[in-house]
Amino acid sequence: MEDLDFTRPARHEIYDPEVARACFESLSKAQSVAQGERFFAEGEASEHMYLLLEGEVGLLRGKRSIDVVKPGEIFGEMAAITQQPRSASAIAKSACRVIALDAKQFQRAIQKTPQFVLMLMSIMINRLRLADAMIGMTRSLPDWAGKDDTRMFDDALMHELLDALPERPPQRFTAGQTIMKEGESGIFMYVVLRGHVEVSIKSKVVERVGPGGVFGEMALVDQSPRAASAITDGNCSLLAINRNDLLALVKAKPAFAVSLFKAVAERLRRMT
Repeated sequence: MEDLDFTRPARHEIYDPEVARACFESLSKAQSVAQGERFFAEGEASEHMYLLLEGEVGLLRGKRSIDVVKPGEIFGEMAAITQQPRSASAIAKSACRVIALDAKQFQRAIQKTPQFVLMLMSIMINRLRLADAMIGMTRSLPDWAGKDDTRMFDDALMHELLDALPERPPQRFTAGQTIMKEGESGIFMYVVLRGHVEVSIKSKVVERVGPGGVFGEMALVDQSPRAASAITDGNCSLLAINRNDLLALVKAKPAFAVSLFKAVAERLRRMT
């Protein structure tokens, strides 16, 4: 349990602070924030994410400190991307300099630097992998019974994805067929076009993905072993997307990137 430290920011070798800084600086200007000033409060709506250049920022849930942001790190990205209420408050522990991006600037950033999407997603996915491991150890995996299927892409966006990837025709699978196995390597993520897929960890179903839903993106982004298995629940049609496809889609269709971020963020919120 010692290496599952939730008090420190999630990091991954994909993340490059210099690339993040160049991306933020190309779209916005640095601003100074006094010690004790609040960036955002738990439960409020906010569309800004931040890159910390100097100082330290404390993240609090209620009155409990849950993290300290250091220079070169990004914070506030989950609520900014998903447009959901903040899950924590952020307060300057010392005098700080930050660069903020709003939702429109973020979309321009991911078009200009598609690799930035992989960097941000690697942060969120690393947190999700930590949550999966912790929950697996405590045997408290969430039960998906009775919950609705997950869906991130509407019909119009799915048609756009198919048109953008003519070299990847939909793959068809029969009922009970295994798409991926926990622990194996993965070079594709999948969009469900028709049918349903059950995603499981330690043989327990934790998600049921229907048309417009995605799965398998974690191993594709951070190139780590699969965190879950996936088996078809009936006949299915799936669109497979590899890493090069992902970068091309992010650059051409920001809505695809935002929907993918929301899928990972929602999965993280559900698991934690």
